[in-house]
Amino acid sequence: MGLLGTGILKGLSVTLKHFFATYTEDLKYQGQKAGIEPRPLRRQNPKNHGIMTVEYPNERIPMPENFRYIPFLVKDTEKNEDKCTSCGICAKVCPPQCIWIVRTEDPVTKRPVPAPKEFYIDTTVCMNCGYCAEFCPFDAIKMDHNYEITSMHDRSHELVFDKDRLTMPDTYHATIHPSDWARELEEKAADEAKKKAAAEAKAAGDARKAAAAAKPAAGQQPGATSPTPPAQASPSSGQKGEPKREPKPPATGKPE
Repeated sequence: MGLLGTGILKGLSVTLKHFFATYTEDLKYQGQKAGIEPRPLRRQNPKNHGIMTVEYPNERIPMPENFRYIPFLVKDTEKNEDKCTSCGICAKVCPPQCIWIVRTEDPVTKRPVPAPKEFYIDTTVCMNCGYCAEFCPFDAIKMDHNYEITSMHDRSHELVFDKDRLTMPDTYHATIHPSDWARELEEKAADEAKKKAAAEAKAAGDARKAAAAAKPAAGQQPGATSPTPPAQASPSSGQKGEPKREPKPPATGKPE
């Protein structure tokens, strides 16, 4: 039967079915203003009907939450500071070695400060693996959804992102990674509750120690000291408090 072209006809029938289903689906949204109520993105699914074409750039498919592209640095808007401490773990685990960091230095003591002075990512080398975001111990680096970073002028400079271009507020992170953001908030709340419980337990222990030290002995007035008991005198001794000593016989020098 395959030699008679039934397979080709079956494939063409599927194509024809999708062709007419496309117009049938479009009739549901005819008359609606573009941009206000666009066609549902459920059409981008093998179970849907019609052609699987998106009229880019007029239509854009929202990226899944776990979509990975160029990393970005997270800025804590509550503290108004970068979460990055320039520890360098992201640069060490990066397979293509496209990250390099310059740590901030104290101008007086010349000691390193836990904050990045410069942070660069070469996007022409980055393989979007997400290792930097996975191994960061401070949740200071995340994977972005912005994939439109092409440059037609100077690839060597415009596609090497510096700290200013990489830094994004944590509100942006909450927008594109809501599940990850909720997890971080839960972990932060649990950590704060643990610290609060430890502080309360320590304060309660100090209060008990202070109360025990300030509590007077039973039957004793506050501030009074216990009297020292007098020394016991020996019955056969004339002196008080000293035991009686037997006199030793004088030495004669002769053996007995």
